[in-house]
Amino acid sequence: MMKWNSWILALLLSLSFSVAAIDLDDAKTKGWVGEQSNGLLGVVSHSSEVTSLVESINQKRLAKYKQIAKENGLTEQQVATLAGKKAIERSNSGAYVQSPSGDWLKKP
Repeated sequence: MMKWNSWILALLLSLSFSVAAIDLDDAKTKGWVGEQSNGLLGVVSHSSEVTSLVESINQKRLAKYKQIAKENGLTEQQVATLAGKKAIERSNSGAYVQSPSGDWLKKP
């Protein structure tokens, strides 16, 4: 049973995005990265700089998911899935998001 509120997830997402907000926003705007349903960023357009950005942010997200899961008696997968859903919902129109089949699509 989920014991936590949506504000915890909002805090989680704001913390994970604030680490490199300018670079992340720029990378999203340029179509280099996109949100995945597993709560992590994915590389849409490969380059070492983009891959490093994604790896850095994903490490921070995973650490936060682990903390939230432990505090709330959930699995990391449950937290990550909910975070992925929220991140995709919050993505701007035109940003890349990953479909359930794994394809990169521009959000309408």
